[in-house]
Amino acid sequence: MKTDDADRAQNDISRRSFLKNTAGTVAISLAGGYADASIFHADSIPIFPMAAEKSLIGAYGPWAASLLPSLPTHSFRQAKWKDVAGWHQGALEKTQELVSAPPKPALPKVTVKKKYTYDGLEIEELSWQLPYGRPTEAVLLKPAGATKPLPGILGLHDHAGMKYFGLRKIVKTSEDQHPILVEHQKTDYGGKAWANEIAKLGYVVLVHDTYAFGSRRVYYEDTKGLNWGAVSTEGKSDADPEKPENIQAYNAWSSEHEHVMSKSLFSAGTTWPGVFLTEDQVALDILASRKDVDAKRLGCGGLSGGGLRTVYLAGLDPRIKCAVCVGFMTTWKDLILNKSFNHTWMTYTPLLPKYLDFPEILGLRVPLPTLVLNNNQDELYTLSEMKDADAILKDVFKKAGVSDKYKASFYDGPHKFDADMQQEAFEWFKKWL
Repeated sequence: MKTDDADRAQNDISRRSFLKNTAGTVAISLAGGYADASIFHADSIPIFPMAAEKSLIGAYGPWAASLLPSLPTHSFRQAKWKDVAGWHQGALEKTQELVSAPPKPALPKVTVKKKYTYDGLEIEELSWQLPYGRPTEAVLLKPAGATKPLPGILGLHDHAGMKYFGLRKIVKTSEDQHPILVEHQKTDYGGKAWANEIAKLGYVVLVHDTYAFGSRRVYYEDTKGLNWGAVSTEGKSDADPEKPENIQAYNAWSSEHEHVMSKSLFSAGTTWPGVFLTEDQVALDILASRKDVDAKRLGCGGLSGGGLRTVYLAGLDPRIKCAVCVGFMTTWKDLILNKSFNHTWMTYTPLLPKYLDFPEILGLRVPLPTLVLNNNQDELYTLSEMKDADAILKDVFKKAGVSDKYKASFYDGPHKFDADMQQEAFEWFKKWL
């Protein structure tokens, strides 16, 4: 297929295209209406007789948002917490309880499938087997000729509505790159494979496929009980799953399959953030165990879905000494009223909003260095709520007496992690690692 055909296939499944096409239909606007409140008698129960603003859930929006506590019970911003030491353990334990991550297995055996040099980097293609699912594939990158242990960074790939790909979205291992990935790196990463770019600066970078992406994706041939038809040619000897039209079909199917996956995880007593956390911590174990890595200097970061994974991993694992969350920061209120429709099921931990606002998950890592990069015209969030999230994190780090360990920046443009943003992220890693 021609490159322009592949580009069109990618654009057909692009979340950004979807958002641009539908943004006008979900804009908050004034609405009339009335209700007779005289039927309510319980003075202690707030009444929401009319909605001044529209929301994703109609007139129920203001009521749902009112269920959020002004200060969640385990927020460090609560006056009762005087220092980090007295607050942190209880907040961490409650978050871990609700995230309910599956048990982390022992360090798996890592197979080195291939070694080579490309782009000034020594590259290893790795795999390991978790207790469930197909083997995890990963790529490790480090400067060619490095002779001493280097800081390690776990590069967390994005979502982008493309579950067929995982780690390949942020690395480049040859000149023969799939046209869909060329376009994705162009639109979302300024034409760069950011994992390569930071590895060149003196880091050992590990990027792995996580749950439901790339090598860890759900293969249609492994499913049963789904009646909306075969959408992939996987498993057929005469088919090429790498054809753009087959990738497009798989990505569309897997998007519809997300709610099935999430409901099944909830029914199993876990959450999607919990599964991410376990798999990312296994990858972190593998990175930290390497002789060419300084295990005391570990960081992580990523855009979008990678930013989401950064929130949970960096918030809950103190081994992450420096974190960069890109394009995934807002408040639970924003998700209630404005933006849940364009966010993956992978975002949500049931009941956690009672205990922490969304930014405070990442804030659990205080006083460790934390950078948040936002885009002013990001379609996935409301700018005012991104600003509120920034204010929350500023308050958390200020109260802990470490304002210098937190920074947020806002860039013009849509959802992205472009060259300028990468430069700031790389400087942050350099400063603290």
